Amino acid sequence: MNDHLLYWIWLATRPGLGPVRIRQLLELVGDPGWFFAADAEAMARLGLSRAAREALLDKNLDHAQAILRACERLQISVLTLASAAYPAAMRQTADAPAVLYCRGSLPVSGRQPWIGLVGARQADERGLALAGRFGAEIAACGGVVVTGMAKGIDAAAARGALEQGCPVVGVLGGGVDVVYPRENAALFRQVAANGCLLSEYPPETTPNARHFPARNRIISALSDGVVVIQAAEGSGALITARWAADQGRDVFSVPGPAGDALSRGSNQLLRDGAILVEFGRDVMREYLYRYPGAVRMQNAECKMQNEGAGDKECNAGAVTGRPPEAQASDFGASAGAHSVRQHEAARPDVAVRPLPADLTPEQAAIVTALQDGPMQLDALIDKTGLPASKVLPQLTVLQIKKILRQLPGKLYERSGG
Repeated sequence: MNDHLLYWIWLATRPGLGPVRIRQLLELVGDPGWFFAADAEAMARLGLSRAAREALLDKNLDHAQAILRACERLQISVLTLASAAYPAAMRQTADAPAVLYCRGSLPVSGRQPWIGLVGARQADERGLALAGRFGAEIAACGGVVVTGMAKGIDAAAARGALEQGCPVVGVLGGGVDVVYPRENAALFRQVAANGCLLSEYPPETTPNARHFPARNRIISALSDGVVVIQAAEGSGALITARWAADQGRDVFSVPGPAGDALSRGSNQLLRDGAILVEFGRDVMREYLYRYPGAVRMQNAECKMQNEGAGDKECNAGAVTGRPPEAQASDFGASAGAHSVRQHEAARPDVAVRPLPADLTPEQAAIVTALQDGPMQLDALIDKTGLPASKVLPQLTVLQIKKILRQLPGKLYERSGG
C-alpha cells in the first residue's frame, strides 16, 4: 500500500479540518507524513490550535487504509495537491481540496478552455435544448465541459459534449462510485469512459445536501468560465456563479423570457454584470486570445450550418478534447492576431489623447497602461501594479463612461469616442 497517498488521505479526513485549514498546514510543512509522525510538542511549536492538535494526534490509519483499498479495487485515481496531474487552476485557490478522487481520465488542464455549464435541475424543454447545444458547441470549439452531473441542465450539457466525442469532467457531491441521481447511471458510465468523474469525497460517500455547495466551488475552480443557462432565484447554479466571481473566473449567463420563474436568477446575473451569451460559440470566442490555436471557432460555425445533416467531415476536428497539432497552428493564433491588428487599424491613435480630467488615480493608471493599444486583463493588472480587486471594478466604471471598451478574449482598449 502506498504510504505517501495514505498520509494524504489521513490528513484530508481529519475531523474539524476543512480544505482551507489543511492548505494552511501544508504551507507550514509540505509533507502530510510530518504531521502523522509529529507529537503534541512538535505541533505546538508550529502554533497549532488545540483543536487542530487533537485532530492530528489521532494516528489511526484504518479509515485511510479502507479508502485506499477501495480506490485500488475500483480503479479510482488519487490526486493530491502535490500531484502533477492535479488541475493547476484549482491548485491556486485557497480552499483547493488536499485530495481528489478521479474515475476515468482527467484531461490536462491549461491546454484549452474548461467551461462550467450549470443550471436548473427542473429545467424546461427550452433549457434542456439550450444546454445540449451549448455543450455541443463548446466541445466542437475545443473546450472541455465541466458539469455537476445533476439531472436537468447538467445532464443535457454533458450529453451535448459527449455527442461531439469530447471529454466531460463531472464533479460530484458524493463518491465517484456512487451514481446520483439513479436515472443518470448510463451518463455516469459514459463520462467515466470519455473524460472523468471527480470528487473530493472518498469512494462510497453518499451524496447529501451539505456536499453540493462545496461541489459547486470545485466546478468553478476548475473552469475558466461558468455559464448559467437556466436558474431560478436561490438556485444552486447561482452559488456556482458566486464562487466563480470570487475565484476570478468569467461568469456568463443565458437570458430568459421576461417573467419566467426559471430564468429570474440567470437574468439577475446579467443585471449584476455577467456576460450575456446566446450560443456556445459566444463563450468560446472569449478565449481565442487566451488559448491561441486551441479554440476552433470554425467547427461551431460548420456545426450550425450542418445541424442534423450528420456531416462527419465537418466535425472531424472535434473528436477529442485535446486539439490536434495540425489545428493548433492554424486558426486560433492567426485569427487572434488578425483581430488585434484589425482593432489597432480601426481605432484612432490613442497615444496622444489626454487623460480625461475626472479620473481617479486607479482609473488614470489603467487608461495610461492602454495608451499603446489593446491589452489582456492579466497583462493590464501586471502593468498597472494594481490588485485585481481594484482593477476589475474600475474597468466597469470606465466602460460605463465610454472611456474603455472590452474586446473578445478579455482584451481592453481605449474607446474611439
